[in-house]
Amino acid sequence: MILLAKRTSLLRGWRRWLAAFMAGSVGALAMPPFGFLPALVVSLVPAIWLLDGTTGAGASRWAPLKTAAFLGWFWGFGYFVAGLWWLGAAFLVEADQFAWAMPFGVLGLPALLAFFPAFGFALARLLWLPDARRILAFTFALTIAEWLRGHLFTGFPWNSPGMALGQNLWLMQSASLVGLYGLTFLSLCIGAAPAVLLTGRSTRARWTAPALAAAALVGLAGFGFWRVPAEASATVPDVRLRIMQPNLPQDAKFNPRNRDAIMRRYLSLSARPNQNGAAPTHIIWPESAFPFLLHRDAGSLAQIAALLEPGSVLVTGAARMDEPLPGEAVGKFYNAIQVIDDRGTILGSYDKVHLVPFGEFVPKLFDALIRAVGLRQFVHIPGGFEPAESRMALAIPGLPPVAATICYEAIFPGEIVGDGPRPNLILNVTNDAWFGETPGPYQHFAQARLRAVEEGLPLVRAANTGISAVVDPFGRIVERAPLSVETIIDATLPVAEPDSLYSKWGKFSLTVTLVICLMLLVVRRGQHSTFP
Repeated sequence: MILLAKRTSLLRGWRRWLAAFMAGSVGALAMPPFGFLPALVVSLVPAIWLLDGTTGAGASRWAPLKTAAFLGWFWGFGYFVAGLWWLGAAFLVEADQFAWAMPFGVLGLPALLAFFPAFGFALARLLWLPDARRILAFTFALTIAEWLRGHLFTGFPWNSPGMALGQNLWLMQSASLVGLYGLTFLSLCIGAAPAVLLTGRSTRARWTAPALAAAALVGLAGFGFWRVPAEASATVPDVRLRIMQPNLPQDAKFNPRNRDAIMRRYLSLSARPNQNGAAPTHIIWPESAFPFLLHRDAGSLAQIAALLEPGSVLVTGAARMDEPLPGEAVGKFYNAIQVIDDRGTILGSYDKVHLVPFGEFVPKLFDALIRAVGLRQFVHIPGGFEPAESRMALAIPGLPPVAATICYEAIFPGEIVGDGPRPNLILNVTNDAWFGETPGPYQHFAQARLRAVEEGLPLVRAANTGISAVVDPFGRIVERAPLSVETIIDATLPVAEPDSLYSKWGKFSLTVTLVICLMLLVVRRGQHSTFP
């Protein structure tokens, strides 16, 4: 077995890059919907051994860093291709216009995202040490790379390694202390530690790090077992939710010719009798529910008013348009959530802040090029959507203050709660019909669920094709609709928990962890300037 570590570190040429790619690919099995935690070990341990083999790579002092960066790129490319291949399904919704671009989504985005682990591997090699502390170097560097991936160029923290721990009910509870990036640090430490079993110079050197990793994993599970109460969460009085999951195909959803059929389907589903007898107080429809501007359609608003019981409200995703400014043909469009009462009056709106690049808007850098070749973004909105300037709590009659999120806004840790008083509920409306029955919707739901644990807030989620759900502040699924099923969910609303440690000090805790880690790496580093 020791020969396995040595042979891996001695790989050169295409075999080295192939090994890195394959190791990264295996890591995707630790992500939803598979959640196979040992896959993270199988992915990270060879990465450590491959980095061991970069010592003395080439005559230049920078050659090892360059080799490490290439290793990181191939490892990341494998990880992202295996974990994000389902993005290609979106290019087949309007295949006549976008199928040709499918390789750019399936391979191009992973190729770009792979530069983040490339940076992480290079930074790890810069801090490399000839003992178990190289596990810390690797963890420190990859955590920084993941934080950068979640923030630079609008950010995309999808399938961060922390999600390997963020799916299990007990293991995910530590997110209430350290958030997604803290879980990423822990996942990388635990997953990479077994590498020293076959490379340590003594029994103690071989077993200390893996034993600490095993103890950390048991400790995380123990904390989760202690934190999750045995009884169900208390519920908010006099709130009866109905979440409508219409399961509309994406190619039908945005076709204006289907507007009447879509409206009939929504109304029919929402009007189904409640087995408990009591009418819902809040009906929730998913993102971009209509192929028209609801706030400008008096007939549809009247139909909604007829649906609602006195005192009840509808909360729905809907595109909206501002009034045009003088000299403009159309106003600015927003991807919004709108609140409508039993008189058909729109009481308030939340406009999406964090838009999807190329899906909802075209970055200015690429706008002229895309228009020159006759292309457009996926959403049929002239000029794309405009982002809201700030995130504010949404006021919905009968509900506590709401942290509204639309689509992938729910994947960004630390961005759920905006300005103003702390909300007591996370509302997420989304449309994952773009991605069919692939891992994509499962991954999206898992990340939204983790936000509930981080913030100590219940999650109410309405998704066109699924996964719609109600989740309590501990991440327990109260109600859930299957993927690709037309259905409704009738549920009560769990009560929020007090502020979590992460909601107060999350960014500070990650900074402290990384600073301590760096201090452990640089202490007496002069004695170990070269890895043998």
